[in-house]
Amino acid sequence: MKNPAILIVEGNKILHQDLKGRLFHHGFEVIEALDKTTLQFFQDRKPDLVIICSSGDSSINGLKTVAQIRRQDRGVPLFLITGNSSEARVIAALRAGVTDYFKWPISYKELIASINRKLSDHKRSLQETDIYEPMIGDGAAMREIKAYLMNVATTDCTVLITGETGTGKELAAELIHRKSLRHQEPFVCINCAALPESLVESEMFGYERGAFTGAVALKRGKFELAEGGTVFLDEIGDMSPYAQMKIMRTTEKKEVCRLGGKGAIPINVRIVGATNRDPEQLMEKGNFRKDFYYRLNVARVHLPPLRDRKEDIPSLLKHYIRKFNQGFGREVEGLTEEALASLLHYDWPGNVRELKNILETTFISLRSWKIALMDLPKTFQRRLKETEGLSEKERDRLLSVLFATKWNKSKAAQKLHWSRMTLYRKMAKYQISTSQ
Repeated sequence: MKNPAILIVEGNKILHQDLKGRLFHHGFEVIEALDKTTLQFFQDRKPDLVIICSSGDSSINGLKTVAQIRRQDRGVPLFLITGNSSEARVIAALRAGVTDYFKWPISYKELIASINRKLSDHKRSLQETDIYEPMIGDGAAMREIKAYLMNVATTDCTVLITGETGTGKELAAELIHRKSLRHQEPFVCINCAALPESLVESEMFGYERGAFTGAVALKRGKFELAEGGTVFLDEIGDMSPYAQMKIMRTTEKKEVCRLGGKGAIPINVRIVGATNRDPEQLMEKGNFRKDFYYRLNVARVHLPPLRDRKEDIPSLLKHYIRKFNQGFGREVEGLTEEALASLLHYDWPGNVRELKNILETTFISLRSWKIALMDLPKTFQRRLKETEGLSEKERDRLLSVLFATKWNKSKAAQKLHWSRMTLYRKMAKYQISTSQ
């Protein structure tokens, strides 16, 4: 396993040499840089932690170095050791982005303990960033939703998340789990739409060895695997009434019974459900049990489609460009004004997931440092052309497509590159009914 690399920025030469020896003794790799070459060393070597040694008024230069590094990396632990300390300097250092501040002479025991602690925290933060996708958006709608999710997370009630496909329902469920008291326990996702009814009990509740042909060993179900944590039931609108009944009984009794088992096993899990369908309409049609709905619908979260929060598109683009730059080894700076305007004009029937996929496809063959309209996938460019000018004559275009498809709404939505919900919303907006 590679030893953590620490970059020492020279200022106080005596402190520098002493510190170098202590760090070597504790098993750290040491990188040395002069003040003028700090940024180049930081970019080339990508150290795990930076220590800036300064003395006297050179602490001012130290803060300039801190600011330079912070512009490159906001998360790397940054220590400042100085021989001239005052309350004002400490406050200035912390505001500049210093992680920890030490006055010379220092206690090396405290310094090494702080280094180990900050390295551990930074590693955990990076791991969480790799595992979890953040919810991006600073518009009024998303600010309100994220604030509500934080409130929900502090409780232990069941949650029902609704929203179109691609709006980030699983991200919302993960955020609730991460910010809850159960965050150190498992987060188990069950795709209800992909679970055949014949496998509901064996997958969710497990089975004993010999329970049926092929059961050669004991298997713990999803609910047992999530003990102490959160079970996320994705696309519960596609779950059969039989499966709904089984889950409802499990949550009521707080226990599971494995297939072939002789007794009940107590469980302690939180339930978060999600669906891209209207649960109230499903109930009216008899496809969703009322008792199951009322058990789930304690805290309700609705995620708006991307077309209703287009103010968040620039932030989403910036986030995914940064992510794909890392993944593809590129240095793409952003989009041209023409490309950005086209993305803002588009209605995004596939929501955030569609935006992410289009951007990732663009990166595959991208050669420039800025994304132009012509760099976007050809199929997407055709879609943009087809919808060009639609806002001006949208009602006429919509009527034309409906007549052309003989009022087949699925085909009309597909031809317009809209979701069915968008089609219904537009029909209501322009007062278009099937009687026309």
